[in-house]
Amino acid sequence: MEGDTVSGLGNGSSQLDGKVMQGFKKSFLQVQNILDQNRLLINEINQNQESKIPHNLSRNVGLIRELNNNIRRVVDLYSDLSTSFTKSMDSSSEGDSSGAFKSEGHKRHRHGS
Repeated sequence: MEGDTVSGLGNGSSQLDGKVMQGFKKSFLQVQNILDQNRLLINEINQNQESKIPHNLSRNVGLIRELNNNIRRVVDLYSDLSTSFTKSMDSSSEGDSSGAFKSEGHKRHRHGS
């Protein structure tokens, strides 16, 4: 039933809905890949910490920086997803109420003949 709600967005604009959903899927895949990388980084950091070998401990500095950068990327991706979702919901409600789909990224008037 939840899928019905999402598929009903932007009545009459199924092609755009498909692009929006494709964008969401792409972003979620990126997030999942980064989270998988983070899991591996955390495991390596923990192993290095447990080893107490100076070289491994110093290597953790770079690994933790990489982990922090990955976390920033995930936050940015979720922020972009939130913005995209809000725009798609706004556009959907505009399309439903006016009968015409409006979006800043699409031309509304034809120029020339």
